[in-house]
Amino acid sequence: MFDLNGGWNLSFAGCGFLGIYHIGVASCLLEKAPYLVKRATRLYGASAGALTASVLASQASITKCCEDVIEVAKEARKRNLGPLHPSFNLVKVIKSGLNRELASDAHVLASGRLCVSLTRVSDGENVLVSEFSSKEELIQALVCSCFIPIYCGLIPPSFRGVRYVDGGISDNLPQSELKNTITISPFSGESDICPRDNSTSFHELRFTNTSIQMNLGNMYRLSRALFPPEPKVLAEMCQSGYKDALRFLEENNLVMLECPTSGPSLPENPPTSCCQHTETTKEWVLRRLWLLRKRHWWLDEQIALPPPIKKVFCEACQDKPGLYAKVSEMLPVRLASYMLMPYTLPVQSAYSVAQRFVEWIPEVPADVSWLAGVAGDVYRQAWKGAPANSKSLHEGNTCPFTLILPTFLSLSLFTSFAFPPSGFFFFFS
Repeated sequence: MFDLNGGWNLSFAGCGFLGIYHIGVASCLLEKAPYLVKRATRLYGASAGALTASVLASQASITKCCEDVIEVAKEARKRNLGPLHPSFNLVKVIKSGLNRELASDAHVLASGRLCVSLTRVSDGENVLVSEFSSKEELIQALVCSCFIPIYCGLIPPSFRGVRYVDGGISDNLPQSELKNTITISPFSGESDICPRDNSTSFHELRFTNTSIQMNLGNMYRLSRALFPPEPKVLAEMCQSGYKDALRFLEENNLVMLECPTSGPSLPENPPTSCCQHTETTKEWVLRRLWLLRKRHWWLDEQIALPPPIKKVFCEACQDKPGLYAKVSEMLPVRLASYMLMPYTLPVQSAYSVAQRFVEWIPEVPADVSWLAGVAGDVYRQAWKGAPANSKSLHEGNTCPFTLILPTFLSLSLFTSFAFPPSGFFFFFS
């Protein structure tokens, strides 16, 4: 039984494109128990979880956030290599989406409540940031928390002059050890709100404070965290988040419109759980056949999502592709595109390199200075054994994260653009 006395926090785990699960959880909390969000002391988040936490903390539209996730997933799936294609810039997409959806005073609403998990490049330590002086600073912190090395780029972004990468590397579920923190994860495990897989496996993987049960369901989710599925699969993941959140609320008697004054109690008329009645195969087939005749299947009451969210997925699933998209999806055309990749990919890579270089020009001085400092520190420690005096290392302490990551980034800055990822990864897209 979860105790509301003494306050509570919400913590969203990092999960890549599985952040659509967080949207389902957030929509359920806002609909069934809005006080859990409005009166939460802190909203913690790492990577994609930080994006959802920022939407809740800044009171942005959860429906618009759902639309953005679907559009990013569809944009990534258009390419043969998926999000690994050189022309797909995930950092740029995240920045533009945050600039568009967050209000001008989002930093004011988020300061003091939103805690973003970051991993400091210099020593690999985790940093929680909760104060933001401007909207641009808030966006920069979120971009740093979502930056996966190599996957998102080579040079880590900076926040207040310090380089950071994905917060999930050091703490993927911030403050999960606190008893009054409601933990939310799209991976089946020991989190408060998470999928409950029917698995007999007792093996568990602890990834930076995140409990992940070793089963086939989680293996599939891990693959989809970096390579997004089609919209209808995203809809199922979102609905899973909604149902898991509703189950947590019902098990702890937290389903109510207002915050209780003296501990949780059962409401007078508790809503009917979406999991109380299990549909038979015949009922499911008849319902789906009936829905095929309806253009707006999002009106179906059996789909456990708020109508605005259901409408977003309805439009995404029923979006009819144009003639070019239909032709490009044909099997012979797709096989031909894969066979021609050794010839077309260098041209696309050259164009993407030129475009990114133009966008990189304003940041060249700071990035080059950082790379030079890292190279000097690594040289002094590797060859002379002397303590580093640069600000990029702290008191001369050496650790694998400090030496390996900056060295790899500095060495592969230009070579990775010339040699894009192997075509092996298209099997996961």
